[in-house]
Amino acid sequence: MHTHSLERWQYEHNYLPHAQRQSERRTRIALGLTLIMMAIELAAGYATGSLALTADGWHMGSHAVALGISVFAYAFSRHHVGNARFTFGTGKVAPLAGYTSALTLAFVALTMVWQSVARLLHPVNIDFNEAIVVAVIGLIVNLACAAILGHHDDHEQTAEGHARHHDHNLRSAYLHVLADALTSILAIIALTSGKYLGWNWMDAAMGIVGAIVIGQWCVSLLRSSARALLDAEDNSRLVRRIAERIERDADNRIADLHVWRLGPLSHGCIVSLVTHEPRPAEHYKALLAGIHGLRHITVEVNQCCQDNAAAKTTC
Repeated sequence: MHTHSLERWQYEHNYLPHAQRQSERRTRIALGLTLIMMAIELAAGYATGSLALTADGWHMGSHAVALGISVFAYAFSRHHVGNARFTFGTGKVAPLAGYTSALTLAFVALTMVWQSVARLLHPVNIDFNEAIVVAVIGLIVNLACAAILGHHDDHEQTAEGHARHHDHNLRSAYLHVLADALTSILAIIALTSGKYLGWNWMDAAMGIVGAIVIGQWCVSLLRSSARALLDAEDNSRLVRRIAERIERDADNRIADLHVWRLGPLSHGCIVSLVTHEPRPAEHYKALLAGIHGLRHITVEVNQCCQDNAAAKTTC
C-alpha cells in the first residue's frame, strides 16, 4: 500500500480556530496601548505621590507581561501547528499561557497589599488633581482594550444555547484588562475621596480592595486553566451525547470512553464498544458525525461472543 493512499485516514492535527489570528491581532493592539499607558501612569504616580495611581501603573505593567505571554502563545501555537512532536497539536499552549498569566498577576496582587499596608502606616502627600486626570485616562485605555478583546468568535454553543468561551489565552488577556479597569476605578474613587473628603487613607485602602478582587480572579483562572491542562474538564454532556448515539444503534454497549479538549473548540474521543455484530470503525464514526467540535475519533470494536460450554454470553 502506497503512503499517499493512507491520507484518507490520517488526521490533520490543527485544532486552532479560524478566529485565532484575529484574536492575536487584537491582543497585540491591546498590548501596545497597555505599555503606553503603563509608562504614563508610573511617571504620573511617582510625580504626584499617589500609591493608587502607582499601583495601577504597576498593575498595568503586570497586564502588559500577561498580554505579552498571550501574544507569544498565539505565535508559538501558529508556528508549531504542524510540528509532529505535539501529539495532538498545540491546543494546550493557550491554557498554559493563561495559567502562567494568573501566577504573575497573583504576585502583583500580593505586592499591592504589601505596598498598601506600608502606605497606611506611613502616609504621604498626594497631588490629587493630576493623579485623577491620569487615572481617568488609564480607565479609558483599559475600557478600550476590553472592547478590543471582548468581541471574539471562539465560543461553543451549549445545550441551553448559551455561548461558552474556551480560549484560556484570550480569556486571560480579556480579564487582565478588566481587572486593570477595576483598579483604575478604585484609584479614581480613592483620589476623589481624598481630595473632597480628606480621606487620604482611601488611597491605600482601595489598593487592598483591588488586590483582593484580583486575587479571586486569579484563583478562578488558575482553576479553569489547570483543569484544561490536566484534562479534568467537565465533558459529561458531550460524553452522554456520544454514548447515546453509539448505544441506540444495534446492541452496542460502551465499554470505555474518554473525551478531552484538543483546542478551544475541538475535542478528541477514544471509544471502546462491545457488540454481537461488529461493524467497520467508519460505521461508528458516522454515528458521531454532526457532534460539534468532535475532531479526532478513535474507535475500538470488541465482539461479544457466545460461550457454548456455559451456554451464556461472556459480555
